[in-house]
Amino acid sequence: MEQILIYFYTYKEAIFIIALSVFLGIEVISHVPSVLHTPLMSGANAISGVIIVGGIILVGHANTGRISEELILGILAVILGTLNVAGGFVVTDRMLEMFKKKKK
Repeated sequence: MEQILIYFYTYKEAIFIIALSVFLGIEVISHVPSVLHTPLMSGANAISGVIIVGGIILVGHANTGRISEELILGILAVILGTLNVAGGFVVTDRMLEMFKKKKK
C-alpha cells in the first residue's frame, strides 16, 4: 500500500492531467451534435487504425523467445484497436442509416 501512495505522490502531476483530460473529454463529447458525430467517429477510427499499425510493429519487434512486455502490449494494442475500429464502423453505419430517406 505504501508503494502505491509513493507512486501517486511521485506522478501526481501526470495523474492530475490525465484525470482532467478525462473530465474535459466527457464534457466536450457530451455537447457534440448528432450531425457531427459521423465525421468525428471517422477521425477516431483513423486514430485507432494507427494504433493497430503501431501494435503490429511492436509485436514484430518483440522477442519471440519469451513472453515479454512488448509482446503483451503489442497484442493488446492490436486487439483493442481492432475492436475500437469495428465498433466505430458499426456505430457510424447506424448513424448514416438514420439520415437515409425511408422507402415507401
